[in-house]
Amino acid sequence: MLGCKEMSVKTWKPRPLYMAIVETLKKRGPLTDMELYDALKESYEDIGFGDVNQTLMEMEIRGKIYVSSLARGKRRVELVKTKA
Repeated sequence: MLGCKEMSVKTWKPRPLYMAIVETLKKRGPLTDMELYDALKESYEDIGFGDVNQTLMEMEIRGKIYVSSLARGKRRVELVKTKA
């Protein structure tokens, strides 16, 4: 059996990544994907860019955000306005 120091254990974050993305975009407005990733890295130290991309894709499919291309390799991420 592995000792505690040898075993890497990921813990659940109290706030899901998609909620952090929504909160960040509400607070700062539209961001590039890299700006958003850098902002999320402050709270989620062990997050990878692939994790953010996966979550962005799921959120875009669900109609929560809109992602558009800017320059080569850059994307703009913004919240979709909801009818209230």
